[in-house]
Amino acid sequence: MNFRSMLMASVAVLCAAVPMTAQADTSSKKIALSNNYAGNSWRQAMLTSWDKVTKEAVSAGVVAAADPFTTAENQATEQAAQIQNMILQGYDAIVLNAASPTALNGAVKEACDAGITVVSFDGIVTEPCAWRIAVDFKEMGRSQVEYLSKKLPQGGNLLEIRGLAGVFVDDEISAGIHAGVEQYPQFKIVGSVHGDWAQDVAQRAVAGVLPSLPEIAAVVTQGGDGYGAAQAFEAAKRPTPVIVMGNREDELQWWKKQKDANGYETMSVSIAPGVSTLAFWVAQQILDGKEVKKDLVVPFLRIDQDTLEKNLETTQKGGVANVEYSLEDAQAVIAAAK
Repeated sequence: MNFRSMLMASVAVLCAAVPMTAQADTSSKKIALSNNYAGNSWRQAMLTSWDKVTKEAVSAGVVAAADPFTTAENQATEQAAQIQNMILQGYDAIVLNAASPTALNGAVKEACDAGITVVSFDGIVTEPCAWRIAVDFKEMGRSQVEYLSKKLPQGGNLLEIRGLAGVFVDDEISAGIHAGVEQYPQFKIVGSVHGDWAQDVAQRAVAGVLPSLPEIAAVVTQGGDGYGAAQAFEAAKRPTPVIVMGNREDELQWWKKQKDANGYETMSVSIAPGVSTLAFWVAQQILDGKEVKKDLVVPFLRIDQDTLEKNLETTQKGGVANVEYSLEDAQAVIAAAK
């Protein structure tokens, strides 16, 4: 069952118990998006999804505003100042993709104390007053090694490409990958680089470390780095290992080309960029008086050998395989958490 089917199955079971009408009027409420980084295709797709869904909501009178703001640098101090400005500007809710799980807690607590609803997603925060929406990033990392254990039962050397240093998502996925290696000790991580979830950064990082590495059986990744890794191996004239992809269109296109040419097999996994739209609807529901658990979990989006072509058909050029959420989807996720 694919990601959308899983979610809609939940909706079918739960919607009868979930009231679809508003308890309070949110038409005058203003929601802001605080985003710490926009330097890769996932973040661009996330912002595009936010813009598409929230513009429709504003046009329909669901809320008065849903304004996105992105910091110039991935710095917690800059994002904290951004949040403080949002407090002064009178937003009723802040949807937050955080630069750090802890460094923004002071600013988040200030927002909560001012009566502002804070919903963090993807890069979540640990401040207890905030809500959190995330996939099980550790499982996302562990599942890569589990896949490799079936494809490469003899094991081998792994190269790990990490994301942005210091960000919750990077730490969690990496922890999951290392847990997977403990579970399947036939694999050994022999190198680790930060690719910042960007193909060009990943390509440079992998190219820089490859000369010092032994034969690599597979590359475990975090998203936005698989195609860059493939380019680095090709430029170094080294055999292409099994590279786990991250749902970006350029990765999927490369995979399709290799699959058609020589039967290349891998898998691809990431959080859907449209999770920003789920966070928007969750914030709207909280403003609407709904009771919502502080921690919500959504499935990650996985693409396998037999679903590659189908996912490519619906992935925009330069974009990321995606799912955007409706109000009904959000209500189902909220109900499932109860």
